[in-house]
Amino acid sequence: MSKGIVPGWKRWLSYLVEMHIESAPSKHNPHLYVSLRNGRFQLSTAHAVYSFEDLYSNFRKAFEKINFQQLPSQEVLVLGLGLGSIPYMLENNFDQSLKYTLVEIDENVLHLAEKYCLHQLTSPQMCIQADAYAFMMQNKEQYGMICMDIFLDDVIPTPFESIDFLETLKTALLPGGLLLYNRLYRQKQDKVKTQAFFEDTFRTVFPEATYIEVDGNWIISNQSFS
Repeated sequence: MSKGIVPGWKRWLSYLVEMHIESAPSKHNPHLYVSLRNGRFQLSTAHAVYSFEDLYSNFRKAFEKINFQQLPSQEVLVLGLGLGSIPYMLENNFDQSLKYTLVEIDENVLHLAEKYCLHQLTSPQMCIQADAYAFMMQNKEQYGMICMDIFLDDVIPTPFESIDFLETLKTALLPGGLLLYNRLYRQKQDKVKTQAFFEDTFRTVFPEATYIEVDGNWIISNQSFS
């Protein structure tokens, strides 16, 4: 579904008030719904925003700091899809011609991403319904960029914070490849957990790691932002 199918009055009204479009609860996300806000489709749960087109500001601000010409390949792995904000922004806001492997555990999220976003993109894309941890444990491919954006509501499941998982991400990066790992950094407990994860876990695997703080999140990277 493109914005053209939504009545014009809803799009205009969405700049004043969030407009509910569709609910699609699942066993993974019992409060999953799509709304129209500021003229963009937004995918949310009870406590988190999963996707917000080009207003998904944490990744957008990270992408603004990247020299895409330095990526070692056009192959991009996205773990956690939402409505597809990451490929949407890279194609439409940053004019990047990239090839995407999109891994998402929730079939309802995959359905919504195709309905509201992915079908509009010209970039090659392969969608895989799978647990991203199991996918990475079996993965043999390497990528120029990996975007890690996995949450269940507002929580990153524990396996995705492990050394073993980070090692799989490191192995899946081509030499010079870029990892972007999204974490909450809003409430006091979020900040404590994220700081500890960065210092005690992430830097164990990626000693040159750095981060940027964007709108209540940290985007952590294996290398310096340009």
